Amino acid sequence: MATGIKDKVAILGMGCSKFGERWDASPEDLMVEAYTEALKDAGILPEQIDAAWFSTHMDDVGTGRGGTPMAIALRLPNIGVTRVENFCAGGTEAVRAAVYAVAAGACDIALALGVEKLKDTGYGGLPVATVGTYIPQWYPNAVAPANFAQLASAYRAKHGVAPELLKRAIAHVSVKSHANGAKNPKAHFRQAVTEEQVLKAPIIAEPLGLYDCAGVSDGAAAVIVTRPEIARALGKRGLVTFKALQVAVSNGWEMHSNEWDGSYVHTARIAAKRAYSEAGISKPREEISLTEVHDCFSITELVTMEDLQLSDEGGAVRDVLDGVFDAEGAIPCQIDGGLKCFGHPIGASGIRMLYELYLQLQGRAGARQLPDPRIGLTHNLGGQPSQNVCTVSIVGLE
Repeated sequence: MATGIKDKVAILGMGCSKFGERWDASPEDLMVEAYTEALKDAGILPEQIDAAWFSTHMDDVGTGRGGTPMAIALRLPNIGVTRVENFCAGGTEAVRAAVYAVAAGACDIALALGVEKLKDTGYGGLPVATVGTYIPQWYPNAVAPANFAQLASAYRAKHGVAPELLKRAIAHVSVKSHANGAKNPKAHFRQAVTEEQVLKAPIIAEPLGLYDCAGVSDGAAAVIVTRPEIARALGKRGLVTFKALQVAVSNGWEMHSNEWDGSYVHTARIAAKRAYSEAGISKPREEISLTEVHDCFSITELVTMEDLQLSDEGGAVRDVLDGVFDAEGAIPCQIDGGLKCFGHPIGASGIRMLYELYLQLQGRAGARQLPDPRIGLTHNLGGQPSQNVCTVSIVGLE
């Protein structure tokens, strides 16, 4: 019988590049930036890494496809390097592979790294996954802002939320995240915004305005993992260990039945339930100290609070407006600024989320440090509300 990964794997070191319009840097430069920090933080030599997993969404990264771009950029010692891609959740998927390999005893020390150079694609949003006009332009669905605007409409209709109240709530999400991101030197957007600015911004897809949408950025993040006993033997203390790491993937149910009402993300609820079970968490609202969730749009963060059982059904609007998820609230969310302030370099986002939890749990987050966090959760969503992959990982102090 499967027993899960709780406390079987520890984070040995992490690194994160500066996110933003990195016209001065190649994908290889960003990988080196994140990897160098992670290696120094881990206190090991490259020769001690047994295997690596590489997350990137675009077909080509500088020197080619597969695992070779990372192996060449980092001059890894001819170890196995496997490229993984699972929509926007690819970063966490790379972490899952590395964690599982260590937990299984297949290797002692493993690396997971994600990178993306979205600015180089020339798109204002996520790159379009079509080849010229070969595939009809309407396939498979509308663009991302429109898809998530429908999530907002369905949520509003289901719970009877007045349009202006919902707009205020999602505006608060953006204001909160920008206030947090202003304190983070690695964030792309570091300017606080007001509720008035958010509400008066140009509409992208009703009710989502400019400040309700994550930006387009370049960036990389890396994590090195090992077993706790190895970390302790290397002199590490105050270990951050994995309590759970779960993934759920849509099987078409949302689009092929009349049961899903479009107001929530089905896979997020499944992944969260499995993760809580694996971690031994029975009261998430009381036990989770902070979260980093996939706030590609501000409405996504609001709905995710209910999917993660951190708000009651239909209660997220009130919780958001009451400041429950603010930096000073009961369960701070996006204390580093989130996708709203980092943008969303697809292959890197999941690992970037983990990086913030790691710093917070070790008391190393500087100006944005929270008082005594114990358990953190990341939520990484790929695809759209109706067809997606969702990962939930939980980490905490040993």
